[in-house]
Amino acid sequence: MDAIAVINLPEFLFFDAMGKPLWMWVAFMGVVAALLALDLGVLHRKDRPIEIRESVIMSGFYIAIALLYGSWVLWSLGSETGVAYFTGYFIEKSLSLDNVFVIALIFSHLGVPREYQHRVLFWGILGAIVMRGIMIFAGAALVANFAWILYVFAAFLIFTGGKMLLTKDSEPAIENNPILKFLRRRFPVTDKVDGHHFLTRLPRRGKMVTHMTPLLVALVLVELADVVFAVDSVPAIFAITQDPFVVFTSNIFAILGLRALYFALAAAIHRFRYLKPALALVLLFIGGKIIATGFVGHVPPLISLAVTLAILAGGIVWSLVKTRDEPAVTASH
Repeated sequence: MDAIAVINLPEFLFFDAMGKPLWMWVAFMGVVAALLALDLGVLHRKDRPIEIRESVIMSGFYIAIALLYGSWVLWSLGSETGVAYFTGYFIEKSLSLDNVFVIALIFSHLGVPREYQHRVLFWGILGAIVMRGIMIFAGAALVANFAWILYVFAAFLIFTGGKMLLTKDSEPAIENNPILKFLRRRFPVTDKVDGHHFLTRLPRRGKMVTHMTPLLVALVLVELADVVFAVDSVPAIFAITQDPFVVFTSNIFAILGLRALYFALAAAIHRFRYLKPALALVLLFIGGKIIATGFVGHVPPLISLAVTLAILAGGIVWSLVKTRDEPAVTASH
């Protein structure tokens, strides 16, 4: 009788998946799934507007979970890995503030009522997790096989940071978005909201036709906006660490709390006027650090974290001081 191969469970669980044991990946995705289930299945089963107080509490909860997880990374995987996680998390969290501004414009332009915005953001975050995973693992494969790609990332970050500093800040025109024009040209789209539904049936030329509602159009634009922001944030984190586990977990924890962050900041995003130049300086610093590594050697992760936090904190504090007398902006719908 031929021998039957038997999988040894302990060996399987400690199988090296992208540099880390498989159980770490499974445990992390379990935490993410539990948070998403808690969010949609328990806390927000009914469509309702999210008030600022609730948003602040939920945002604090997600930040606390991310920091606790980072503390575990620091304790179990070492100080260098832990510091890299925190650096990546803070950069991604800060970059998401620009994303909040764009999402607010999308909801306002399409007339998405406040009670349905959470539903759009929930599915948007779910799609973002999948897309970020694809981008991160593709980036990890590139870095593993072509070490010089880090210098390409560095050059891109320096270019992006310089462009952010030199380009005059202006409100993007959603009505001129080519994707929005494409959707309206190629698919039946209605401006009428049908509850929390993404699709609705409406008469067209004597027949009942399925139309995209403003919620589905908003979801598509939010997903594409996340891809655009990921083009900056993913190379920035790879410039800090090439560990796919750290890159992925810091990214996902940062965007998981984006829904709560949106409702807390949508009406006060104008108060962060000088954060964009600070983000530009962070991108310039990270890109320059990679270039300088070839000349002065490895820059300690703690220094990278300290400089990043100092720049971001300076941008936030300066913004709040300079805009303290400006009235709040009413959130869309």
